[in-house]
Amino acid sequence: MVLLQQLDFFQKILHTDYSLMLKINKEWQSPLFDTIALFIREATFWIPVYVFLIGLAAINFGRRGMVWVLAIVALVGFTDLISSHFIKEWLYRPRPCRDPFMAHQIRFLAKTCGMNGSFTSSHATNHFAIAMFLFQSLRHLSRWWGLAFLWAGAISYAQVYVGVHYPADILGGALLGMMAGYFASRIFFHQMGNALTA
Repeated sequence: MVLLQQLDFFQKILHTDYSLMLKINKEWQSPLFDTIALFIREATFWIPVYVFLIGLAAINFGRRGMVWVLAIVALVGFTDLISSHFIKEWLYRPRPCRDPFMAHQIRFLAKTCGMNGSFTSSHATNHFAIAMFLFQSLRHLSRWWGLAFLWAGAISYAQVYVGVHYPADILGGALLGMMAGYFASRIFFHQMGNALTA
């Protein structure tokens, strides 16, 4: 009885995930966002932002700023390793664009459909990790750094919109990334002090 209830619960979650995927990908669409989504999910589109952050750190925080940049690079390397090489390989959930149940129902807008698993989204994991780290380390300077979560959310939403991830992949990746970003910020503060100051 308990097993049947658990199976019923997971079937409901899966049904909700599929339904939300179709709404985001097919119903909540626009020609403008078809173009925007393809750009915002590409790392090269955000190079000016990354250059700005490196410049901000170097000019305002000196050596501590460069350590901060290296901490973000190490954080992304860690979260990508966990998401792409452990969780995805262990669970191997097919991406929507490769899922026999879903592939013929969605609009596939991306250039390629990855061969690796779908859960968790590495885009979501990495960008929410960065967002949490930015917020935790810079919020004493300005609460506007909370907008980093909207940035991570937009990139992650685009992954569903173009057909390469399910919403649950994004949710799982976001939670994993935020946890990693939070603990990385605690480690950074422990090693470098309580505030990122010049």
